[in-house]
Amino acid sequence: MKKVAFHTLGCKVNQYETEALASLFRRQGYQVVEFSDKADVYVINTCTVTHLGDRKSRQMIRRAKRNNPDAIVAVMGCYAQTSPGEVTAIEGVDLVIGTSDRSKVVECVEDFKRQDTPVNLVKDIMQAREFEELPVLDYESRTRAFLKIQEGCNNFCTYCIIPYARGPVRSRKRDNVITEAERLVGEGFREIVLTGIHIGAYGRDRDDGYDLAALVADLARIKGLRRLRLGSVEPEDVTPHLIATMADNRVICRHLHLPLQSGDDAVLEKMNRKYNTHEFTRLVNSIRAMVDDIAITTDIIVGFPGETDEQFDNTYNYVKALGFSRLHVFKYSPRKGTPAANFPGQVPAETKEERSSRLIELGKEMGREFARRFLGREMEVLVEQRLEADLHYMEGLTDNYLAVAFPGGNELKGEFVTVKLTSVKEEHVFGEVKADWLKKWANLV
Repeated sequence: MKKVAFHTLGCKVNQYETEALASLFRRQGYQVVEFSDKADVYVINTCTVTHLGDRKSRQMIRRAKRNNPDAIVAVMGCYAQTSPGEVTAIEGVDLVIGTSDRSKVVECVEDFKRQDTPVNLVKDIMQAREFEELPVLDYESRTRAFLKIQEGCNNFCTYCIIPYARGPVRSRKRDNVITEAERLVGEGFREIVLTGIHIGAYGRDRDDGYDLAALVADLARIKGLRRLRLGSVEPEDVTPHLIATMADNRVICRHLHLPLQSGDDAVLEKMNRKYNTHEFTRLVNSIRAMVDDIAITTDIIVGFPGETDEQFDNTYNYVKALGFSRLHVFKYSPRKGTPAANFPGQVPAETKEERSSRLIELGKEMGREFARRFLGREMEVLVEQRLEADLHYMEGLTDNYLAVAFPGGNELKGEFVTVKLTSVKEEHVFGEVKADWLKKWANLV
């Protein structure tokens, strides 16, 4: 049997697409093996958000060729799309695919005839107008499934390469989204996570007025779906309709990830973000007023060109005052082809590191503070896996994104359990499974 191995860099969208490609290869008779194994085909799904992503992509390409010098190496994803010349120049690369026509990758591999130069199949992504159907046809687990609903971004933030790598907004057809969601529920998935490059722009490329809020409302009505979680949503895309839909339906998880990026208005303007701190605060307050116990998480970029000590302090104090439940901190990385790469006042690496460390520590404390609000309460947890730090414990998430650990075994994986929360340690909330729930579950099995 022919063997294929994958390595994925970057975001949840890349991970989803790799799962979809693995499904396609399996259906063509391939065995999917670990990347460290000897395979006939290696597929590297690349990222280009940072220079580190580019470098890791190149490293994995070389590693694949060391694993099997005779293997076909196919490179896809954002780095391949934005820098196909660089990728084809890497020794050992055979196929360069980019971010379109991924559904044809098996056909391309089968038709490949080894030659002196790599085959470059990258197209002009800015001309793309239709969502490419690339469903995940089989998952190894049956706990959470990602469902891609949208592709592309029209925002063109000055620091971001993604619009150039993914092209304009293309929304998946409503019926196709619903059909895949129903299939996933029928296969036993307990939670579906909506993902895409800019999911808040869902429907914006059509004229029928059907938007993210309408799609979420339709998905939440699917019989048997226990949880529906939204991926990252840009602040300007959170409409009153979306908030009301979340408030009215407990199938929809009480969690929103709203990328802030900076807490200083001058920096936000230079980033070409579509809001200011006053508008962001008003949005967060309105969400919290409508949805009880909601977790609001965010992203922050430190060291954007020209960011002064005072502007960073503004960000630090603003983030602290809003009290997010989790914080993702990124050090600004210049991306060739973006406006910000040529901005004056590039911030030294050591300054970025110091600012990043301060915000990471703040984020940890805010996470613990949010978690402490729920001590003594009973929360429903979807069990996902063993706790790596202590194999006597299992861990999972509440609907409002608390990472909960409790004593238990693998038989609970994929189950919803009721846990009484008792303590907070680092990034986990610890608790005990309710005895009456365990008795009920034992009787069911």
